[in-house]
Amino acid sequence: MLLNDDFLLTTEWARRLFHDHAEKMPIIDYHCHLDPRQIYEDVHFSDLAQLWLYDNGAGDHYKWRLMRANGTPERLITGDGEPYEKFLAYVDTIERAPGNPLYEWSHLELRRAFGIDLTICRANADEIWRRANERIAAADFSAKGLIRAFDVRCVCTTDDPASDLAWHKLLADEEAENGFKVLPTFRPDGLMGIDRPDFAAYLARLAQVSGVDVTDWESLKAAAAQRVDYFHEVGGRLADHGMNSFFYAGATEDEVAGIVARALAGEAPSKAEVDAYQSALTLFLMGEYERHGWTLQLHANVFRNANSRGFAALGADAGFDSAGDQPGLVGQLALLLDAANSADALPKTIIYTLDESQYMGIATLIQSFQGGCRQRLQLGCAWWFFDHFAGMKSQLTMYAQESLLANFTGMLTDSRSFLSYPRHEYFRRVLCHTVGEWVEMGRLPEDEAYLGGLIEDICYNNAHDYFGFFE
Repeated sequence: MLLNDDFLLTTEWARRLFHDHAEKMPIIDYHCHLDPRQIYEDVHFSDLAQLWLYDNGAGDHYKWRLMRANGTPERLITGDGEPYEKFLAYVDTIERAPGNPLYEWSHLELRRAFGIDLTICRANADEIWRRANERIAAADFSAKGLIRAFDVRCVCTTDDPASDLAWHKLLADEEAENGFKVLPTFRPDGLMGIDRPDFAAYLARLAQVSGVDVTDWESLKAAAAQRVDYFHEVGGRLADHGMNSFFYAGATEDEVAGIVARALAGEAPSKAEVDAYQSALTLFLMGEYERHGWTLQLHANVFRNANSRGFAALGADAGFDSAGDQPGLVGQLALLLDAANSADALPKTIIYTLDESQYMGIATLIQSFQGGCRQRLQLGCAWWFFDHFAGMKSQLTMYAQESLLANFTGMLTDSRSFLSYPRHEYFRRVLCHTVGEWVEMGRLPEDEAYLGGLIEDICYNNAHDYFGFFE
């Protein structure tokens, strides 16, 4: 039976570990793209198409990519098509998607959020649409209601340093009533974008919110430090760097100051100057993160906006990104980590990559910089295009082989959808599947107290303790 209670749980130990341990654990979603305003306003949804596919410009671009591959017109993806037409187009897409994680995720979302155990197909489309929309119309079916229903204890959004975090502050005032935290994550894309035409305008925004007149390299650093302080006051304990590609370039403070001065004067920096500035700023911010006890997340090896026509029409995060393959990235990361470590500025760090061939390099590199706390550096979970069965199993195996799996902080959604929390269940099933296989192979003891504790730690306890959200 499709997605029965034991799907992916292929051994008795896997079933025991999931049902008696993993299944009951709460969720910490330490990296997502939910809108804190929607959470605070406790938005309700009009229909399944809005919730599942497209909501006023935002949505799950995993789904959009797949629909385009099925020849779906853009008006039924991000356009002005009728909601039911959009839903039917997605049903048609999923029927043709066996083996794709969206096939399993979408069925899981129907089961867990709506109690609908039908197969997604044209024959069942009318009933799925009717039953889902009846549930959506209920008073308790809302942004906050979904977070509570999935027992999410903490949601970490992705936020620009120039944000005033107004919605987070309002949410902090009602934490006890809500039963969960919503915390900001420092995402310095704008600060890093010295090669962007709006860089000077961005620094003007930063100056306004920080109270620091940004006129040079020193004042830029002062403004950035003020924003880290501010995020910390509002509860932020994480930074997230979208390291699409990275080339470490050491430079003196005077050299970086000259690069910033020329950029502020309207001179376009060279590739070497961009690398030097971004390296220096990253090192500076790493020192700030370490000073505050934060964790840095490095998301590496992404090729963004490959389809220039699609990007021009729909903008970023619309399904036109892919896995990158920067040669020599591990060596560049080694230079960064060594420079930070030498300056006593190496925070807890999680490194994600979309190039699976670099897992070994990254997993072994980070072991060279451990110490000072438990698992100072980690190989990040199977992220984005890898968060499927094979990708999760590969990442878990590499983590275990090269470090201490029992210290792993587990899964995240990296999603813009309130329906994405069944992905945590999916990860937990893969985790129990993998550990259960190891028991059956004689690689682990048949000791439920030990194994159950390990599973519970990876699912929730490690993230609870590692990030410091609840201190």
